[in-house]
Amino acid sequence: MHLLPDTLEAGSAYPLGATFDGLGVNFAVYSANAEKIELCVYDDSGRRELKRYVLPEWTDEVWHGYLPDAQPGLSYGYRAYGRYAPEEGHRFNPNKLLLDPYAKAMTGELRWTDAMYGYQVKSAREDLSLDRRDNALTMPKGVVTDSHFDWSRDVRPNTPWSRR
Repeated sequence: MHLLPDTLEAGSAYPLGATFDGLGVNFAVYSANAEKIELCVYDDSGRRELKRYVLPEWTDEVWHGYLPDAQPGLSYGYRAYGRYAPEEGHRFNPNKLLLDPYAKAMTGELRWTDAMYGYQVKSAREDLSLDRRDNALTMPKGVVTDSHFDWSRDVRPNTPWSRR
C-alpha cells in the first residue's frame, strides 16, 4: 500500500462492508446508535495498527468512508463510540476492536480472554462495569477482498436446449 492519507474521503453507504473498486476501498458499517466509528488499519500480519480513521459520513444509519489507494489484502477492524449504558442496552466500548460483520474474509484467530468482554468479568458490578483493556491483539481482523470478475474472456457454453 502507498503512504496512508491523513483522513478518509466520504465514500458511500452502500454496499455494506469493505468494497474494492480498483482505485481504493469503500468502508460501510451499520450502527443506529453509535456517535462515532473508527476504522483501524493493520499491517499484513494483522498485529500492528498502522492508522486509525474516523468514518466521516453517516447516511441512513450507515457510517462510511473511502480509503484511496487501498488494495485487497488490507487488514482492518472497527472501534465504536457511544453511550455505555448497559441498563438501556447500550454497550459501546471503543477499547474493544470489532470485526466487520460484513467482512468477506478475515485473518487471525480469536484468542478468548477476559479482555474480549466489554465489562470486567470479576467485577462486583458484574456486566454493568466497563473493561478498558484493548483486545486488538486477540481479535481477528477483516480482510479486503477483490470480488471483481473479468467477463471479457468468458465464453458461452453453446449447449443445445435438447441437452439441458
